[in-house]
Amino acid sequence: MPPDDPILLTAAEAVAVPALLAELRELRRTVAAEGRATFRTWRPFIRRPGFAAAALNLAHYLALRRRDLRGVQRALMRYGLSSLGRLESRVLVTLDAVADALAAAEGERVAPGRWPPAPRRFFRGETVLRQNAEALFRPGPASHGVSILVTLPSEAADDPGFVLRLVRCGTDAVRINCAHDDAAVWSAMIANTRQAGAAVGRHIPVLMDIAGPKIRTGDVHRPDDATRLMAGRALLLVPDAALLDAPGPHAFRAVCNPPGILERLAPGAEMALDDGKLGGTVEACLPDGSVLVRVTRTRLKGVKLRPEKGLNFPGTELGLHPLTDRDLSDLDFVARHADLIGYSFVQRGSDVEQLQAALAARRPDDWTRIGLIAKIETLAAVRHLPEIIVRAAGRQPFGVMIARGDLAVEIGFARLAEMQEQILWICEAAQVPVVWATQVLEEMVKSGLPTRGEMTDAAMAGRAECVMLNKGPNVCDAITALDALLARMAEHQLKKTAQLRALRSW
Repeated sequence: MPPDDPILLTAAEAVAVPALLAELRELRRTVAAEGRATFRTWRPFIRRPGFAAAALNLAHYLALRRRDLRGVQRALMRYGLSSLGRLESRVLVTLDAVADALAAAEGERVAPGRWPPAPRRFFRGETVLRQNAEALFRPGPASHGVSILVTLPSEAADDPGFVLRLVRCGTDAVRINCAHDDAAVWSAMIANTRQAGAAVGRHIPVLMDIAGPKIRTGDVHRPDDATRLMAGRALLLVPDAALLDAPGPHAFRAVCNPPGILERLAPGAEMALDDGKLGGTVEACLPDGSVLVRVTRTRLKGVKLRPEKGLNFPGTELGLHPLTDRDLSDLDFVARHADLIGYSFVQRGSDVEQLQAALAARRPDDWTRIGLIAKIETLAAVRHLPEIIVRAAGRQPFGVMIARGDLAVEIGFARLAEMQEQILWICEAAQVPVVWATQVLEEMVKSGLPTRGEMTDAAMAGRAECVMLNKGPNVCDAITALDALLARMAEHQLKKTAQLRALRSW
């Protein structure tokens, strides 16, 4: 464009101050009113006084984000003001500050002490979120603001030195997966963790992750002439192993556990196998209770059909109770020994209340001191996230884990990046810490060298309050690398806000 050509502004960019100020004030009024109305419905569930202000801010944020604000953002940029893109933890005070700055630019008199807002008031949400994260994960004195959570392997029960090495490498908290081992092994893991904490002079929190309902393949039957399922082939899911050898044209068969799931499926329902390595669509529901699935996508070489592989049915209401009989049995131990409880398959606020009732039955005097981490791994959990937050954080210390493995299968891999961002925003508005989980530096943990993509993913994880690494032979090297990466990124990024540290590369 030649330098003397006029630059054409969009209607949003050309808004004059009086019109923009009027729009902001109306926006503030409606957001405040809608937020108060939502908060009133939540109030009976909030018994922790410290959470009430955060819940109100969350209600305001939800009211604000129901509106498309892109035009307002563009208009505000031209005046050198906040474009409202980083107000998650401080909704009303940001709207007030921006409106008051516009009013002052128009020559209006702003009441003394109102603008600019006091730093303590303006940044209160950030402070509370940081305090909540520290209370859950107890980071070390040299923390860069993001804690590292590491899943313990079974060997951690037999080798106290292994846990100590994890802690000295930079582990802030450890995770025990209750789907594996038993109370005797868990006790040894916890004892070794306490011993390691004593050696470094700080408490290392223990997260015990109750398993929840698991939908998996049982016994399988494969044809003699093929070992891999390819796109276009059929897979028969059967309710009982006796049907694996029944006469019929479908050579690939697998038992579905629990079998009652098959009764809830209908033609057109989606199915995924083994963390999404195979996808298909229900083609028919047969009289014997079996379900015929037509495979629609796999890896190029296909997928081997094996027992004990996870099954997902995105979009189907499966009617599963989030607390299994085994979970309730495990809670007898977990409630006494864990600092934090990971809640799998939580999907709505009533699920939270069921777990809280189970904890209260086991620790009636102080169950509200136990931290709760809700694993967000289904579309239903995403849709009910505000309700889950209010029911949980309204009673006890609380955080959210973005369980990206199952979540990606449930909502589709294409939507995962978008959805994990939105979960981060919602939780920041509620001042709730987030755990970034699943396959972080997985190749490095397994083989010793990271991929380029997973290093970028790990850097993005610095916007959460905690990052989880899984177990593997090179986990100590991964902890060291992640710790250094998060420390560097903390100089450049705070949540969504770029930190303009001096650049030294040029």
